[in-house]
Amino acid sequence: MIDYKSAGLTEEDLKMMYKWMDLGRKVDERLWLLNRAGKIPFVVSGQGQEATQIGMAYAMEEGDISSPYYRDLAFVTYMGITPLDTMLSAFGKRDDINSGGKQMPSHFTHKEKGILSQSSPVATQNQHSVGAALALKMDNKQNIATATVGEGSSNQGDFHEGLNFAGVHDLPFVCVIINNKYAISVPDSLQYAAEKLSDRALGYGMYGEQVDGNDPIAGLKAMTEARTRSLNGEGSTLIEAVTSRMTPHSSDDDDKYRTQEERDSLKEGDCNIKFKSFLLENEIIDEQWLSDLEQEHKELINKATKAAEEAPYPSIEEAYT
Repeated sequence: MIDYKSAGLTEEDLKMMYKWMDLGRKVDERLWLLNRAGKIPFVVSGQGQEATQIGMAYAMEEGDISSPYYRDLAFVTYMGITPLDTMLSAFGKRDDINSGGKQMPSHFTHKEKGILSQSSPVATQNQHSVGAALALKMDNKQNIATATVGEGSSNQGDFHEGLNFAGVHDLPFVCVIINNKYAISVPDSLQYAAEKLSDRALGYGMYGEQVDGNDPIAGLKAMTEARTRSLNGEGSTLIEAVTSRMTPHSSDDDDKYRTQEERDSLKEGDCNIKFKSFLLENEIIDEQWLSDLEQEHKELINKATKAAEEAPYPSIEEAYT
């Protein structure tokens, strides 16, 4: 972990960051169990990427716009999509804030919290967020727009067009590539030949930086500095956070393209466990604090799950509207 004081953080900040990383993980794990129990149809997991997501979210301010991608559960939970909101979406219930039960899960949106709605084709959220950044600049707002993509998405045309436009117009825009080294079953060695995806920033005329995606402090520091540059009129930033995907691509994927040894090694680098160990070793938290947090999150998620299960489905007539 990089020095948290150099990032302007206090011990209370670190505890809060871990709290949100843990809540994101616990909601994600519950969704996975519900799917395996046959109660919900589909899950796409962000387990292993919570450090990047919460580091990024913790640096954002009210009025900033975000355009997340489908693994950003911890990020959107911090930004204001509650565990109940997530469960209602997963069960396809009427009160799902994303689509009223009409859209597949992990298509996050929350207008009041500045979360843009997204579509299924990857990398399109990049264009949406660049458009939002243009609007913020035209309106002289002291805010930024962000987009998150996987490293596979960074090879799509929408990604390049969006960043090129952002670079030309010096927009208050930050793109975060969460590089988990797999585009579904395709390893990074077959996706791109660059040593660092952040080096692509040079071609767009913007600042680029690669960070340790398993260190939430590093992610926060990079996002904070990117936000400052944008608001100082210094243009956009491309951040590459190198992390891992601890689960298969989705609940419909058997993950057999990775060896068992590789899958087992992912647990050793689990960002939540590493950050928890760091906090314990530095006596920022103790076992009692963790026990209380465990109970708090268990009760919250149990309540959200039960409420979503009992909630009504959309009416049949909704299909015609």
